[in-house]
Amino acid sequence: MIEFVITMYKKYEEAVNYLFFGFLAFLVNMIAYAAAAKVLGADNDKVILVLAATAFAWVTAVLFAYWTNRAFVFKSKVKEKIGVYKEFLSFISARVVTGLMELVLMYVMVDVIDIDDVISKFICNVIVIITNYLFSKLWVFRKKEA
Repeated sequence: MIEFVITMYKKYEEAVNYLFFGFLAFLVNMIAYAAAAKVLGADNDKVILVLAATAFAWVTAVLFAYWTNRAFVFKSKVKEKIGVYKEFLSFISARVVTGLMELVLMYVMVDVIDIDDVISKFICNVIVIITNYLFSKLWVFRKKEA
């Protein structure tokens, strides 16, 4: 059984690592959101504060995700400063797109549809994690042809 698990892990290592570190990024995002929402007094009646808490959580989670994606998921081999800089900018650019998508979704779900802000945040995180994986896999950390 253990041999099977090890074999499957090796076969799907990137996806498993992304799910694991994606889950950790999700926890970082949710904890940062909850802390910011609590400090700001954000709730469904104060959507601008919900959006501010969402933005704070996004920045915190993106910095965590860049480090874990680079080091543990996609195992970037880029070492020179300019390459790391370009990789980081690509990562941030992709995350800005999904961050804006999350802000729009949060606004629609909380203010327009009147879904609880924490439930909305959970739904947004699922959508964003999937989209972020696709951006990272296909654009940011794609393997360069030698």
